[in-house]
Amino acid sequence: MPEEKKFVMIGAPHTTNWDLPLGLLCFWSVQIHLKWVAKKQIFIGPLNYFFRALGGIPVDRSMHTGFIHQIAHQFNERDEMIFGITPEGTRSKTEFWKTGFYYIALEAKVPICLAYVDFPSRTIGFGKMFMPTGDIDKDFEIIKTFYRDKTGKYPEKQGPVKIRKR
Repeated sequence: MPEEKKFVMIGAPHTTNWDLPLGLLCFWSVQIHLKWVAKKQIFIGPLNYFFRALGGIPVDRSMHTGFIHQIAHQFNERDEMIFGITPEGTRSKTEFWKTGFYYIALEAKVPICLAYVDFPSRTIGFGKMFMPTGDIDKDFEIIKTFYRDKTGKYPEKQGPVKIRKR
């Protein structure tokens, strides 16, 4: 269990809808109140209230809204905050990870916690915690090494841990 009171937690691999409920149950079992994001389309009708009560924050992925700055600002306004996100951004196979989590942690000056769901071993857990250095290529090597032996429920949907070169 991380001792820090504020950090960005990434969850990977993300290949099934079961990742969210399993993760939330894990956090509840250790009394962690997690803030997390999901596409705004799941926050409809009564599910809107339910997901927000569970710590959900809807995000419109079709437009840039200053999301990184908004979440970093929330870190700066609070004494405690754990923010969880799946850097793959979808349950489908992707060629690149989204890097918003990295820039949120960098701007908020909080560490990144590498959390995982490993279906073959039937484990969920918290792994390495590190401060981003600003050298995203170097830091992604740490992330890539950590997740190399973690496998999602549907391995064929699991993409590589890498970033898009600008």
